[in-house]
This record gives sequence, C-alpha cells and structure tokens, in this order.
Amino acid sequence: MNILLSTMLCKHLHSTLLELLGFSTSILATFSFEALFILQKWNPLFHFLLLSCFLLFTLKTYLLNLRPPPVYLVDFSCFKPPSNCKVPFSCFIEHTSMIESFDNESVEFMAKILTSSGLSQETYLPPALHCIPPKTHQEESIKEAEMVLFPVMDDLLSKTKLPPYDIDILIVNCSGFCPSPSLSSIIINKYSMRSDIKSYNLSGMGCSAGAIGIDLAQNLLKTHRNINAIVLSTEILSTGWYSGYEKPKLLLNCVFRMGSAGILLTNKKEARNSSKYKLLYSLRTQRAFDDRAYFAAFREEDSCGKLGVTFKKDLLQAVGETLRPHITTLGSQILPFTAKLWHVVSIIRKRFIDKSGEIYMPSFKTVIQHFCLPTSGRSLIREVAKGLKLNARDVEAALMTLYRFGNQSSSSWWYELAYMEGKERVKKGDKVWLLGLGTGLKCSSLVWECLRTIVGESKRSPWRDCIHRYPVEAVDQGVQPDSN
Repeated sequence: MNILLSTMLCKHLHSTLLELLGFSTSILATFSFEALFILQKWNPLFHFLLLSCFLLFTLKTYLLNLRPPPVYLVDFSCFKPPSNCKVPFSCFIEHTSMIESFDNESVEFMAKILTSSGLSQETYLPPALHCIPPKTHQEESIKEAEMVLFPVMDDLLSKTKLPPYDIDILIVNCSGFCPSPSLSSIIINKYSMRSDIKSYNLSGMGCSAGAIGIDLAQNLLKTHRNINAIVLSTEILSTGWYSGYEKPKLLLNCVFRMGSAGILLTNKKEARNSSKYKLLYSLRTQRAFDDRAYFAAFREEDSCGKLGVTFKKDLLQAVGETLRPHITTLGSQILPFTAKLWHVVSIIRKRFIDKSGEIYMPSFKTVIQHFCLPTSGRSLIREVAKGLKLNARDVEAALMTLYRFGNQSSSSWWYELAYMEGKERVKKGDKVWLLGLGTGLKCSSLVWECLRTIVGESKRSPWRDCIHRYPVEAVDQGVQPDSN
C-alpha cells in the first residue's frame, strides 16, 4: 500500500512539476529578452511586441486547457470461451428436451428458432446452463461473471502493459445481473485497485450498454485530464435463462450466447502514437416515452411466475421508429454539407414542386468505411443494411459474429471490430461506426477514427483459430451483393 501511495504521489508531483517548468521557462525567456532590450537601449516598440507575444502565448495555453482533451482507444480485448462450453444444436435440443419445465411444443419451437437464427454449431453457453436442470442461482452467476470478466481483463492489461494501479476509472456494464457488492467492486477486489478509483456499474441498459459505458467514460475523460479508463461489457446468461412455456420469452434462450469485452480509453497526449482509434462522435437517443418502444422487449413474469424477456411481434417496427431519428441526428453531425443540402432540397421539391419525386437519401458510406451493427438477428441486420444502403461486405462482420459467437449483447461490437482487424481491413484514417440498440428502446452510436493501419491482430483476437474460414457465403441471403 505504501508503494502504491508513493507511486501515485510521484505521478502527481511529476505532472505538476512539468506544468510549472513550462510556465517558468516562458517567464524566464521573456525576462531575458527584456533585459537584453534594456541593455541595448532598443526602441520601446520591441518591449511592447515582447509583452504581446508573452500574453498571446499565455492566452493560447489557457484556451487549450479549456478545450476537452481527445479520447483515445488504446486497445481492446474479447473473451474466447473454452471449447467445453460449445453448444451444438443437437446438444441444445437434447438438453432442453430433458428439462422438465419445457414441454414438447416449447422444445420444437426453440429448435425451429435455433436452426433459422443464423447461429453456427460453435457458439457458447456458460457451464451453469449445461447442467440439467440449468443452475440459475446467485453463486453460479457470480462464477460466470468471474469466468468472462477476469480473462478479458488479464488480456487487456497484458496487451497494453498497464498495471492495475494506473486505472483511474472503471465502468462495468451488465444488463441482467446486478449483485451486491457490484461487478465493478468484484474487479477492484480481484486486482487490488486504488482506493480513489472512480467505479461505475451499469445494469438494465440492454444491448446498447456497451456504448453507454463508453459515452460515460468519455464524459469523465473530458473532465479529468491525464487519466486512464477501462470499460468492461458483458451479459450473464444464467440469470436470463427462461424455463417456461411462453414462446416470446423462449427466444432469448436460443440466440444469446457468452461473450465479454474490455476496452482501454485514455486522454493522455502521449497515448496518441500507441492508440488504435480516436473517438470522434458519441450519440445517444431513446424512445422510452413511447409505449410501443418501451414494451417491445420487456422483462416480466409469465402466468406461472417465471421471469423472462418478452420480445413483441412489432419489435422490428419499433426498432425502425427508434433508428430513424437517431440516424438523422447522427447524419447532421458527420455527413458533408453538400449531401445535407441536396437532402433538404429534395424534400422541398417533393413538397412544393413534384410530389412524385423521390427524397434524396445521403449515403453514410461517403464518410464511414466500416460498420459494426447490432447482432440481434439476421432479420434486424437485413433491415439496418437496407435502410443504410449497405452491401454484403459492409454487414459481413455483423453476420459472421452472429454466426460464430451468437448475440453477445453489449460486447458483440468488439467481436465485429476484431473480425475486421483480423482481416486487416482497417486502415489509417478510416472511420468506424458502432451502432447499438437496447431495451427501452435505446439507440447509441460511436464513431471512431483509425489512427494507424491495423495489422497482425488475427493472432491476438477471438478469431485467431478460425479467421481463415470466414466469411461463410451461405450464412445470409437478402443483403444486396457487394458492388465492388
């Protein structure tokens, strides 16, 4: 503990001394030139110019300190579950048929959903759900949380060579499981983090919680300078397992699978050279005020008192109503002026001149090179792709992540980004759009700029033993082919 306190004091003292040194150097230089001017008996105009330069330098330094520092993504890590957690279709169907709480109709329904879900035979469920009957109590959920969070944290710290005592902010998001002490406290205890670490635990935020965690972190990074933040995203499946008969609640059993991700963010100037991405935009919108959106995906008890998440039939329609204003708002921030101008002109023309004319819809592909979409299902990916005019290559990462790992809730994005990095498609200057949807309904977007061409990541990602096998051509139909 004494060593830790000494290290913290040394870091604080070092940063303070650097600031004082810079300011003292400027003052010393100013007085040196002033003394020279006096000795040489130069024109008073030189004195005025020197003083003006000093004041301008001081003002510039002050204004730069007022501007929020940029937020960098140093690196991220994704959890690769052990092979003994794999759940082939035959195993899933056999196990569910042996569970007394399911009748034949429920098993047949889940088998039908599973085979049309877009998932492969290699997705993962936690050990607790391999038991018959599944173990869904608190102790097993804690074990699952440790299983998915500790390895990804270890890998992230190893990749970035960051000691735990250098972490200033910790944010953990998990929608369905909120123990006491919290998941963030479990991490702090495991890694013996500092006593002054700012920790947050987000729950109940759905699949968009990962973006909400990043948004929270970037707001904190804008307020506090020269610090590091880690965001951990996961979902604990043992608490979400539904063991009843209602079909809308059985969907979650079929498509949600194990996964977690850890992301290191920082606002340190020197981190720019070693970081992968810079955060350009963060946007959050929601429609919880609208009943249809609010109840589109809703956790509730069935008639027998068993808890589960109900997915309504009009979910896709509610998603569309949530996405449209969100995408419009984001487009107003990132699309070029000419594209926005043509869009407005086409609206005016349709309303007042030619009612049969079409409204011009700008393409996000003019400013965005890579898309990480919600992996809630093939039908949702199709609809988003259609609305954004994306081709097969644009949605390849989303479809392959759904196929290989399933719907991993708030951590799916990072498996998609790891896929694109593994394929070495992300180049310096490219923009990456991470789009998330969560219960409520909530919609979140993050737009990143790649700071360096990403190479050699296929050996360090969850795709390391299988990236060469993808894409699988027969995974999806209904997305327009790549025009390239």
